[in-house]
Amino acid sequence: MTRRAVPLSVLDLAPVPAGSTGAAALRSAVDRAQRLERLGYRRVWFAEHHLAPGVASAAPGVLAALAASATSTIRVGSAAVLLGTTSPAVAAEQFGTVAALHPGRVDLGLGRASFPPPGKDASAAPDASAPGNGRVPASATEARVVDGLLVPAAPPFTFADPDLRARFVAQQQFLSAGRTPEPFRDELSTVLALQAGTARAGDRSVTSPAVEGSDLALWVLASSAGESARVAGELGLPLAANYHVSPATVLETVAAYRAAFTPGVLDRPYVVVSADVLVADTQARADELADPFAEWVLSIRSGASAIPYPRPGTTTPWELRGEDERALLRDRLDTRIVGDPSTVVRGLDAVVRATGADELLVTTITHDPADTARSDELLARAWGLAAAGELVGASAASGSR
Repeated sequence: MTRRAVPLSVLDLAPVPAGSTGAAALRSAVDRAQRLERLGYRRVWFAEHHLAPGVASAAPGVLAALAASATSTIRVGSAAVLLGTTSPAVAAEQFGTVAALHPGRVDLGLGRASFPPPGKDASAAPDASAPGNGRVPASATEARVVDGLLVPAAPPFTFADPDLRARFVAQQQFLSAGRTPEPFRDELSTVLALQAGTARAGDRSVTSPAVEGSDLALWVLASSAGESARVAGELGLPLAANYHVSPATVLETVAAYRAAFTPGVLDRPYVVVSADVLVADTQARADELADPFAEWVLSIRSGASAIPYPRPGTTTPWELRGEDERALLRDRLDTRIVGDPSTVVRGLDAVVRATGADELLVTTITHDPADTARSDELLARAWGLAAAGELVGASAASGSR
């Protein structure tokens, strides 16, 4: 198969399957990084989720270091370190340390804090799936299809429920010990200044040997056309845009970034777009494996935090869910690209056409890590990644013995 010009990368949450443990999920994440390298994926990034029973990726810097030590060529990084819990200087020193030992391979993705905004009726999502600052663009109020890509209406998610707000505020206070992020541009500039050796604290210069002169690549994660996308463009940084958690606003996010872009770290814009995918040998098998996803997303959006990922066939069928639940979940389920290899490739081609993505960042969650491994392999072969056809063929042959 002809290799596509757009590279593929992976976002790994280190999901914890029901009945398993966080330790097993973390071991699986490092094993997966080794496999992704062999398959020809460009990079593997780790998310930051805290106090979530179903997600073990709470320390992306640590996971990136472990994955880098277990591999030799694939890039490793974060999507994203959240600045509500970690200062930019500490994040830069963590990832700069990894970059010093694994030069040319480390990405530091930064994102603004994902806690409820001020105001009684402000809307936002704990998984960053609602537009920033609670503002939903007019174009996101109705579903549309753009160049074959479904861009759904924004979900009816709100923090107006005082109990829901209180739970997230309490969790944030528990994690951040009261840290209040500075304006996002200042936070990003801190990392760049530490790299350049020009950082100052008040009237004094400060130096970090782990960061200064490093080839650490700074990225911005954005889910809306707000401050994150704009500042990333103004500083000439690369952008990761969330189609997988905020599909309703992805086009506005990318457009705002490109409109604001000024040559800086990069000479031209560079956009990675994320997508939730699940590939299996047949459409029927993919649909079966995808069954628990609705329950998992519901656990996040209801404020209970991500549950351990259920086994297929153990959750409430879609047709038995009430309309309120369906409305809360529909954007995530309708935009998840699930199917056999050709179906998923067509879906990802639509993502590239509609967004102009320079790279795709796929995330795949299944109950059984073996099914995730199979999805990674099938997608690599269908997308035409280097050596993937040989590896998948070998895997299939060994499985038939």
